[in-house]
Amino acid sequence: MEEKRTRTGKTREQRELEYKNLKCYFCETKSDPDYKDTLVLRRYISERGKIQPGGRTGTCSKHQRMLSSEIKKARQMALIYYTENHAL
Repeated sequence: MEEKRTRTGKTREQRELEYKNLKCYFCETKSDPDYKDTLVLRRYISERGKIQPGGRTGTCSKHQRMLSSEIKKARQMALIYYTENHAL
């Protein structure tokens, strides 16, 4: 029986292996997300402006919850744009 492939041409097992070995950046550096550190926060936002899920970025659930609230704070204070189309 032939394996099902997705639009990217990869099987489910291949996609799972890509994200399996990711480590939480905040656990490794022993720091917490901060709304003032926009360079770090931008790593966790997609091109369309959505917050990336923890499984894709490798963040643990504790830091993912903190990260989402800090991104929302930074957006409210206009440190990060909501989408790339809003950039000046």
